[in-house]
Amino acid sequence: MIPLVNPAVTDHSHTFTSSTMLAEIDANVHVPRIVYRQAGDKYILIEYGDNVLDLALRMRVHALMENLKASPVEGILELSPGVRSLQVHYDSRRLDQDRLVNTLLDREQTIGSVDDMVVTSRVLHLPMAFEDSATLDAVTRYQETIRQDAPWLPNNVEFIRRINGLQSTDQVRDIIFSASYLVLGLGDVYLGAPCAVPIDPRHRLMTSKYNPARTYTAEGTVGIGGVYMCIYGMDSPGGYQLVGRTLPIWNKHLKNAQFHSGEPWLLKFFDQVRYYPVSEEKLTEMREAFRHGHLQVEISEEPFSLAEHRQFLKNNEQEIADFNARRDVAFREEVARWQDEDAAVESALMGSKTDIGQVDGHLVSAEISGNVWKLLVEEGSQVSEGQPLVIVEAMKMEFEIVANASGKVTGLHCQPGSIIHAGDPVLVIDPKAVA
Repeated sequence: MIPLVNPAVTDHSHTFTSSTMLAEIDANVHVPRIVYRQAGDKYILIEYGDNVLDLALRMRVHALMENLKASPVEGILELSPGVRSLQVHYDSRRLDQDRLVNTLLDREQTIGSVDDMVVTSRVLHLPMAFEDSATLDAVTRYQETIRQDAPWLPNNVEFIRRINGLQSTDQVRDIIFSASYLVLGLGDVYLGAPCAVPIDPRHRLMTSKYNPARTYTAEGTVGIGGVYMCIYGMDSPGGYQLVGRTLPIWNKHLKNAQFHSGEPWLLKFFDQVRYYPVSEEKLTEMREAFRHGHLQVEISEEPFSLAEHRQFLKNNEQEIADFNARRDVAFREEVARWQDEDAAVESALMGSKTDIGQVDGHLVSAEISGNVWKLLVEEGSQVSEGQPLVIVEAMKMEFEIVANASGKVTGLHCQPGSIIHAGDPVLVIDPKAVA
């Protein structure tokens, strides 16, 4: 019997251990600590172990998923796995929370150890154009319109080199093309985007994410955030450090047979992604052919054994420790540089309220805080009520500020690239000067 904290399994009932924690299982030799949390009206979140990257925890999530698929529980609607968690969506009209929690507790006891677990892993060999123009353009646009002084500018790969203590950007490139990225989650950004980690810890490049985030990333762009790799499934906002571009991983028209079972996403849990270099021109041809089903990528299958992985870690323990130590030192040095610049960065990001004095006309103010991307009018322009005047980037989206009256623009109080806050003056319209 797995020791339980608070839940009384003898009568198949459980007791709340906090306002959000429904039950908890203590760790033992073969089983990590497990916590069952309330996650909204119709969800339970199961968390395994400590908040560390351990592939054994992801294997245990998979083991519970397979258990619940093999012997379904009426009322469970969907299972959403994370790196060390499983979110259970259930129909509370058919399955009450108390019964679900006790069912999950019972199922956990049947799983036992995952030490000898093996999963079938597809290996997908995907082309990548390293630092292609679409990738570099997204970085440049961010620099020009959102933040000019971010540590990861003007080049994300150089930032990755510095923060990982590497000697050259060629080393960054070599590591990315040497890594085998294991897909632990899907939908990391949008549309089946992978959350994938290098199997070999010596390939785990550590980065921070953009702050504020980008408002644009080209579909198919490859990024690294934390130690995770992601492929963007569509043109979208994002925060990962960008390194290159690959094939489309979302095929909504299902023209390519390698998108199986009517699913528009290419990747699956426990796939391995391995990149090989191609030119940007070649990738453009391959992307078009793959989208229309005229190109097949190399896909093979191999077992992924947790026991063999642990032996690999043991055999390379010293090299892994040296890599992590060098990376950690470089990361701390980078953070220290950020702290030295905090005051200047905060001033740049926060901006300042502008007192424009008495206003003769209609004042148009910002309704949301963000970055001014475009001015659509200039001083002296004639505008109509409801006409877009300014485009602001905020929360990874673009927002229009529109005219609250018809008339002539008599004052502009912002400029492209500036930070504005909700309530800040943007421009003034004189309604008496209608053409």
